[in-house]
Amino acid sequence: MRITNVECFPVWSGGRNYLFVAVDTDEGISGIGKAGLTSRELAVAGAIDHFKPLLIGQDPGRIEHLWQTLSRGGFFPAEGAVAAALSAVDIALWDIKGKALGVPVYELLGGRVRDSVVCYPHNAGRSDDVASLVESCLETKEAGWKFVRWGLPEANDILEPLAAVRGAIRQFEAIRTAVGEEIELLFDMHTRLDLSDALRLCRAAEPYRPYFIEDPLRAENPDSFKTLRPRTSVPLAAGEQFTSKWQFRQLIENEWIDYARIDLCLVGGITEAKKIAGWCETHYIKLALHNPLGPISSAACLHLNLACSNFGVQEQPRKPGQVLPDVVPVQGAWEDGSLLPPTRPGLGVEFDREAARRHPFQMTEPPHLRRTDGSFTNW
Repeated sequence: MRITNVECFPVWSGGRNYLFVAVDTDEGISGIGKAGLTSRELAVAGAIDHFKPLLIGQDPGRIEHLWQTLSRGGFFPAEGAVAAALSAVDIALWDIKGKALGVPVYELLGGRVRDSVVCYPHNAGRSDDVASLVESCLETKEAGWKFVRWGLPEANDILEPLAAVRGAIRQFEAIRTAVGEEIELLFDMHTRLDLSDALRLCRAAEPYRPYFIEDPLRAENPDSFKTLRPRTSVPLAAGEQFTSKWQFRQLIENEWIDYARIDLCLVGGITEAKKIAGWCETHYIKLALHNPLGPISSAACLHLNLACSNFGVQEQPRKPGQVLPDVVPVQGAWEDGSLLPPTRPGLGVEFDREAARRHPFQMTEPPHLRRTDGSFTNW
């Protein structure tokens, strides 16, 4: 079997773009992958153009070899847009191998170690309005989810750190009171706070027993976790912006996090994520894969989580079938807040290329936040 083509499908969903990558072979078996780096999809598509001459004519079953070639073959290590492109190709190659062998991808990763994968949603409501956020959390509880998740409050594109910390604590108190003790609370700081404010919020949140607090600090300097980690008891999660195992090194080896937010569509695909997951297991770190990226990403995350013993929870903003159902007409099975193992070979999903072409890319930007003095801050 040989690779005959690699094609990008930038798809507009109505609120954001998704970049899918299809890999075709001379035996009629195709694989589909998903690239991360949301809002910079055209840069990723450019990296795919550079990859095509390296891939066409190659054996798609040599996944590790092709991964090393794409990761290291340009002299500069694959980071950013190049890592996202590599991730999409890698996921597609695993899809091809599973289809060629007639088995789900999780069988290629060692087989299932669990019967389902519990997930958490994205709770809605205005982030600065406690009542609407509580209502959203109660709705997802009623729908069978076992987790709720929300983020640092802001209003009118303004985020003032101390006010946001005070608002977040009000949210913690109200949500814990409303949903009870049996529902797990997840809170995302989204890298928006500096160390002192992040510590203030983590310490204040301790009585409400969060399952974890995500991205309390910016990703550019993981060394700052050595100061935060010993000064709070809340579990910490980080890593969604990392593009290789090397960037995870400090957080894992120093045990500064409790949950690894690996993004399969950015970190180098299933191949690299599996290596990071095993490394995490040796340090008692569980997986909480970053997955706001649609049904192909969800499928890839599901297979890895089914095969890893150190799984914690999977991010799943919406139930399967609610995002691009025409583009991905076959998605995962769902039951009582969890994804179920697929039985179809490969990733277990279908991708409709013609439907994808009916949703052409649209130039867009993510929200930009500022402080009250007009200075830029992370979204």
